[in-house]
Amino acid sequence: MSQLLGFDFGTHNIGVAVGQTITGTASPLAALKAKDGQPDWQRVEAILKEWQPQTLVVGLPLNMDGTEQPLTELARKFANRLHGRFGLPVELQDERLTTVAAKEELFARGGFRQLSKDKIDSAAAQLILEDYMSQRRA
Repeated sequence: MSQLLGFDFGTHNIGVAVGQTITGTASPLAALKAKDGQPDWQRVEAILKEWQPQTLVVGLPLNMDGTEQPLTELARKFANRLHGRFGLPVELQDERLTTVAAKEELFARGGFRQLSKDKIDSAAAQLILEDYMSQRRA
């Protein structure tokens, strides 16, 4: 069994989720606050120590037509920093429509009360991770 951590990168919030390859499922964790895309790296290190993932997966924000947007390069930089700081393999995963899907799922579970930014970002990270695992199984 392999443990993974997924990240939904944003310049103010970074959603986080943990997943297991044996089940192909993921669960949201608390989102990280960020300043200009930079999280508290000590908090990231603590999460890595707690969950001990073998691979990190970062959502790659693309336009609907597959072209890159300004946030795409920032997400790549975040992925490179994760790899450089912690030496773990980092994979990029197309994240188109994950935030929309996360909002729909959270709303269905609990209405507007569930639509906090932190919950949306970590639910999106969960979907990114589950998409990544399902593509590896196919």
